[in-house]
Amino acid sequence: MTTERTEDYLKTIEAVVSKKGYAQVKDVSAALGTSPSSVTGMFQKLKNDGYINYEKYGGVTLTSKGKNIAQNTKAKYGVVKDFLTVLGVDSNTADEDACRIEHVLTDDTIDVLTKFVDFIHHSDEYPLWMDHFKHFYETGEYINCSPATKKNCPVHGNTKNKQSDK
Repeated sequence: MTTERTEDYLKTIEAVVSKKGYAQVKDVSAALGTSPSSVTGMFQKLKNDGYINYEKYGGVTLTSKGKNIAQNTKAKYGVVKDFLTVLGVDSNTADEDACRIEHVLTDDTIDVLTKFVDFIHHSDEYPLWMDHFKHFYETGEYINCSPATKKNCPVHGNTKNKQSDK
């Protein structure tokens, strides 16, 4: 099992490598806001663990093992951020929280979140209950209406605070 720190390094290395073909200590140091000596030490550990190809003073690339972890971590981050955004969390907060949460969720939980977000994004109509949740979040008031009673619903009906249907 990898640590949060290892996953963050591998994800950062992958991002740099995808842009320029290799990563250097200065690239990772700048991206993570850590000292070059800390990055050098971590590079040695990552090399010993079989996650990167590393020659001192040279460029770093990921091994297939390292790339797999980096891509899985990045995918988890994307799903968590998307889920939080669907719930109405602002983008910056969703980004910060997803960076923390990505490391602790099980594969089963990620699978459920992935399917949920995919379901929401591929629904023909924005689910009525999502509008109800947003209303509840903003006002603390529960709404009990269905597609059949939508016209009389305070969220969807003809009121001054009408929200557009999606």
